[in-house]
Amino acid sequence: MKIDAVLYWPRNRHRCFVAGFSTQTVFRLISSAFPNKDIMTNSTSSPPTLNPIVFATLAGLFIFLWASGFVAAKYGLPYAEPFTLMAARFVVGAAILVPACFILKAAWPKSLKAAAHILVAGFGVQTVYLIGVYYGIWFGVSTGITALVVGLQPLLTGVLAGFVLRETVTGRNWLGLVLGFVGLALVVWDRVVSPEDAWWGLVMLLMGLGGITAGTLYQKKYCGTFDVRTGVALQNVMSCIVMLVLAGLFETMRINWTGAFVFAVLWSAIGLSVFAICLYYWLIQRGAAARITSLIYLSPPTTAVMGWAMFGEVMSWWAIAGMAVATLGVALAVRNR
Repeated sequence: MKIDAVLYWPRNRHRCFVAGFSTQTVFRLISSAFPNKDIMTNSTSSPPTLNPIVFATLAGLFIFLWASGFVAAKYGLPYAEPFTLMAARFVVGAAILVPACFILKAAWPKSLKAAAHILVAGFGVQTVYLIGVYYGIWFGVSTGITALVVGLQPLLTGVLAGFVLRETVTGRNWLGLVLGFVGLALVVWDRVVSPEDAWWGLVMLLMGLGGITAGTLYQKKYCGTFDVRTGVALQNVMSCIVMLVLAGLFETMRINWTGAFVFAVLWSAIGLSVFAICLYYWLIQRGAAARITSLIYLSPPTTAVMGWAMFGEVMSWWAIAGMAVATLGVALAVRNR
C-alpha cells in the first residue's frame, strides 16, 4: 500500500504538465536550441557569453531532467512491460521530432551510408542503452544504482578512445577508470551479500553501458558532423521500430492505461528526448560544453535521492560507498585538463 500511494503521488502534476504542453511550444524550444548549424558543424566562432547565474540555474534543471529519466522508467514499468513502455516513448518522441525537422528545415543525411552510420550509432546509444536501463530496473535494481552503472560511460569511453580513436589517454583518465570500477565492484559486492537477487538486472545494466559506450565510439569514428535534429529523429524512428518488434516477440504488449502511465511516457519522450537534449545543446552552443559534461556525474546521487523520495529506495552503506568512489572517478575523468 505504501508503494501504491507513492506511485500515484504526482497525478495532479502530470495533469498540469499535459495541460501546459503544446506542439507549438516544443517546436519553439527545438528552434531556439538549434537556431543555426554551428552546433552540428563544429563551428570555431565565439559562442555567446552565458551569465554564471543563468548557467547554474539551467545546469541544475538539466541535471534534474537527466536524473529523472531513471525514475520515469521505474514509474511507468508497473503499467507496461519494458519493450512496450520504450516503444510508447519512442512513438511519442518520433511523432514530435520528425515533423519538427521538416518544419524547421533541418538538414537530413546526404547519403544512405551517412544515415546508416547514424542509425548504427543510435542503436548503441539509444536502443541497447535503454534496453539495459529499463530491464535492469525491471529486474529489481534501484534507480540510483542504475544511474551509477551507466554513468561510468564517460570515463570508459575516454579510456577506450585511446585504443579505438588513437586519442590521448591521460593519467587522470586511468585513475578515474580505476576508481569507477572500484565503486562498481563495491556495488556488485552489495548485490552478492544482499537478500534480494538482482543479478540479471546488473547484467542488463552492463549491457546498456556497453551499448552506449560502443555507440559513442562508433559515432565519433564514423559519423562525422551531422545535423543533430535529424540524427536524433532518425534514431528515434529506428528505436521505435526495434522496440515494437521486440515487444511483439517477447512481451504481451498489454498496457494499463492510467494517468501515471501516460505521465511516465510523456515525461520520458518530451521531458527527456526533447526538452533535456535541446537544453543540453543550447548550453553547449553558448560555450558551456565542458561544464555541463562535468556536471553529469551528479546524476547518480541525484537519482538516488529521487528514488528514495518516490519509491522509498534505501541503499546499503556498501552501495553508498561505491557510488561515492565511482562518482569521484567520473569527476576526475571529465574535469578540464
